[in-house]
Amino acid sequence: MRVNRIKLITLMAEKEIKTRELASSSGLARATISAVRGGKTCTLDTAVKIANALDIPVNELIEG
Repeated sequence: MRVNRIKLITLMAEKEIKTRELASSSGLARATISAVRGGKTCTLDTAVKIANALDIPVNELIEG
């Protein structure tokens, strides 16, 4: 599964959330957040954790 990296980066900027903060609030490793931001694929569970931390529905974050 691929997260829309542009949407992720935009949301993080709008909410003024840094990678470290998103990692902490989502329960994921900073390296995982960085990889997803860089365009790597991830599991649905990872996408859900990121979306929940950003307070958005996961379907708004997933590409396609």
